[in-house]
Order: sequence, then C-alpha cells, then structure tokens
Amino acid sequence: MARHGEFDLAVIGTGGAAMSAAIHARLEGASVVAIESGTLGGTCVNVGCVPSKTLLAAAHTRHAARSNPFPGTPTSAGEVDLSALMQQKDELIGILRQTKYADIAAAYGFDIQSGTATFTDAATLLVDGRRVRARSYLVATGAEPHAPAIPGLEQVDYLTSTTAMELTELPASLVVIGGGFVGLEQAQLFARLGVEVTIIGRLAPHAEPELSSELHNAFLAEGIAVINDRAVTITRNGDLVQAITRTGKAATGGRILIATGRAPRTDGLDLAAAGVARDGRGFIIVDKDQRTTNPTVFAAGDVTDVPQYVYVAAMAGKIAARNALGRHEQVDYTGMPSVLFTSPQLASAGMTEAEALAAGYRCTCRYLRLSEVPRAITNHNTRGGIKIVADADTGRVLGVHALAETAGEMMLAATYAITAGFTVAQLADIWAPYLTMAEGIRLTANLFRNELPTSCCA
Repeated sequence: MARHGEFDLAVIGTGGAAMSAAIHARLEGASVVAIESGTLGGTCVNVGCVPSKTLLAAAHTRHAARSNPFPGTPTSAGEVDLSALMQQKDELIGILRQTKYADIAAAYGFDIQSGTATFTDAATLLVDGRRVRARSYLVATGAEPHAPAIPGLEQVDYLTSTTAMELTELPASLVVIGGGFVGLEQAQLFARLGVEVTIIGRLAPHAEPELSSELHNAFLAEGIAVINDRAVTITRNGDLVQAITRTGKAATGGRILIATGRAPRTDGLDLAAAGVARDGRGFIIVDKDQRTTNPTVFAAGDVTDVPQYVYVAAMAGKIAARNALGRHEQVDYTGMPSVLFTSPQLASAGMTEAEALAAGYRCTCRYLRLSEVPRAITNHNTRGGIKIVADADTGRVLGVHALAETAGEMMLAATYAITAGFTVAQLADIWAPYLTMAEGIRLTANLFRNELPTSCCA
C-alpha cells in the first residue's frame, strides 16, 4: 500500500485519536501505518474508560442491592471477590482489543507495527531502528497518570487509576487525593465494594456549584469522607499511610491513590529533533488544524492540551488525518458534553454559568431539583438536579448540566439543542416523553417562563 516505502500517513499510537485518524485516512484512500510501543488500544480500552466503567457498573450493582429503596422487593449483597471481578474485566478488555482494534485495522487495511518510534529529523521516523518515512505524521501517544510533588509520596507504594484497577485484594481503607473525574469515580468504585474511603480535594471543582454540592452530599450519605483541602505531606505509620493537608487535617488509609491529573506520553519520541514544540507542561502545541510547529507533523488526543475524553480525541484524530491529506477542517467544541460516571452521574454540555460570564454573555440560569422530575420520583431517587444556562438577551441555550442517575444519557439531546441554537422557549415546547429523565431538561427550560411548579406532564 505504501509507494516506494513511503506512506501517506504514519500514526504513532493505537488509541482513540490514532485509530480514528487511521480509519479516516484510509477512507480517503491514503496509505497508512500505525505504530505501537505498548499494548494495542491505548488508554481507553486498556486502562481507562472500559475497565473503569465496567468495574463501576459492578460496584453500582452491589450498592443497588444494599440500598434498595423498594422494601417490598428485598435484595442482598455478599462479599466481593475482587480477583474474579478483575478477571472478568480483563476478559472484556481482551475481547474489545481484538474486535475494536486489531480486527478494525485489518478491515480498513492498515498495518500496525510494534516498536518504539523516534524522530531522527523533521521528516524521518525510526521504529526500533527501522526507517519509516511518510508524507505526514500524527503523534497520538496519549497521556498517563501524573504524580504531584508532595513530600513523602515517593516513599510510599501509591496507587494510580491504572494500578488500582490491577488489585486482586481490596484494601481495608483508601485515601484518594484528587476530586476530579478519575478521583471521584475511583473513590466511589472502591467505597461501593466495601472499602473505607476518604477523598482529599475539591469535588468536581469545574462543575456548576449547585451540582457539585449535591454530589458532595451524595458521597457523604454513602459514608465517603471528604476533606476539601490539598494534601501537602505524605507519611507512613506502620502499615498505614497518612496524608496531611494545608490546614493540618489528616487522612489515614491502608493505601493511597493519586488522581491529580495526567501528563503527556512523549518519552523517546525526540520531538525536538522533529522540530515539534511543547508547552510548559509537556503537551504538544497544535494549531486549529491539529498541526504542530513542524508542518508535516500533526498531533491529536491527550498528548495535546485538550479535554481528555476519548470522543474528543477521536474527533481530533479524524480532523488531523483529513488535514494531513490536504483539507483545512477544525474541531468544533460547541456544546461539547462531559460525563462523570459516579452515581448519580454528573454530566454537562456547553458552558457553565462562570464560563458564559467570562465569555461576555449576560446570562440567566434556572435550576430544577430532581424532586420535581417525575422519573426521579418514581425511581425513589431524587438526588441531584438540572441547570440550564442561557443568554439573557436572546434566550439561546448556552449550557445544560445535570446530576442524575442517567445524566450522561441526557447529554446528546442537550448537545443538539446547543449546537442547533435552540432558545429556552423552543426547548420548553419540544416533545419530551413522559417519565424519562430527559424530560427534566424541558421542565427546567419551562422555568424561564415562570418559577411555578408544573403538573406531572404539563
């Protein structure tokens, strides 16, 4: 498929951005090679989305049995066999790695070469010493957990989101440092499997304050302790690890899990030799076309400083591949959704109120508690709420945010409303099936007309 040993596109990595780029380049008729130094599939299928969400589903199932709100249908939950759970998780990963990566590469007709890629100059790549030349290159090597410089941390055997999902025995107690997506999901995962958990950090710090406050209360109700502070020292006391915060508060556990962010995976690439610049944190700098400071090298996904969601990486990979072949497309982040897979889920699409104000909008907002949403009432689970952010001058919907058991499932409708330019009046008058959680978006939009409660389906 390569002409005289030269490919149209060489993709470094096989994660979401890389596979998307390779697939769309092949759809354009380009010759493609993908290069992988580690395990096929990158972060999402191996150590990210897939394993974390299947383990969360298991933990939520156990919790649902233990906290059943319907006394007429009693349930129970036994002890956790973590080793069996991890084996089931690994089997799922193996199936998806084959069917969604290896088989897909074969179906689209591009090879995956094993080896470590290193640039020797602006136009040449070596893969374990073998020269690979291409008209364009795409770096999509992803990111990995980053450990902060906390004194004493290097002296303890700390966990990351990757190593935590390799455990075969549950610790009696766990301290989670970090209140972002990874920290909150891992904290609730282990708490619902029976571990005593303490979180150090602000919970969902970038979410709407009404929703992060509700999530905080939900965690406390499940027995998860929260210290809204930052850890500054880590010490070991026998078999226990202790984290001390700025205000002198202490959290002690059998293990400590670090979830304070991720760093780009670029070791060994020698990006400097290729003339590819990085920012102060090591992320590859790209322009709106996903092009780096080397015009023949593009980058996409978590190795660049963008929201670290697999669907964002996949979109950026597609755009990068097309631009490498001569187009000039850009990623449109309007209405971009995000989902925190805790229970209840915290999901957002578009701008928060703070973001809208920073962007210069004169915004107006409405918030509806789930105790006013029929689906939540019938489920006997009214934890959470829905918030809509709108432009006060035009009524156009700028953001939709929800804390609910199926909040993530509501975001496609929210994203469509935002990208289509819906006003809150249009959203309030749209068809919404009764007794669905998404109906709550319409009910919230109706609050812009008046603050009065509605009847069941009015």
